Amino acid sequence: VVLIKVEKDVQQQAGRSSSEEEFLRRFFGQQRRQAPQKKAPEKERQEAGQGSGFIISKDGLILTNNPVVGEADAIKVMLNDGREFPAEIIGTDPKSDVAVIKIKGKDLPILELGDSDKMDIGEWVLAVGNPFGLSHTVTSGIVSAKGRNAVGITDYEDFIQTDAAINP
Repeated sequence: VVLIKVEKDVQQQAGRSSSEEEFLRRFFGQQRRQAPQKKAPEKERQEAGQGSGFIISKDGLILTNNPVVGEADAIKVMLNDGREFPAEIIGTDPKSDVAVIKIKGKDLPILELGDSDKMDIGEWVLAVGNPFGLSHTVTSGIVSAKGRNAVGITDYEDFIQTDAAINP
């Protein structure tokens, strides 16, 4: 299991956003400023994010969630042994919420993919990850159902339901 850190450069219009203006108006009674006559200059800022993934092949393929890498401009992968690698996006599938990235490294620890068709309701499961950058986290649960759909979380749904405390 690896920690994935991402960065994205975004353009932001100088000045307050409309949501900031609304907040000030509602809670502090400040009046909205008049729209400037000419467009305020844009400034560039960097957004950062992070998530988990796991190495699935000796050549450095990593499976993660699509929102983790999304439209990242830079991706860095950190292994539990302290090594860090830049990564590139190989492919993303927003409908299934999956992305594949790749690093170049030697002696990479691999996690074999299991076969969810062989999983039984009532089986114990573990979820291992790096939520909020906290490494080495593990939670456990029991499989309640397989093939859950019509939940309304994503376009494509075929979930394994568990009571393990994990992000959907």
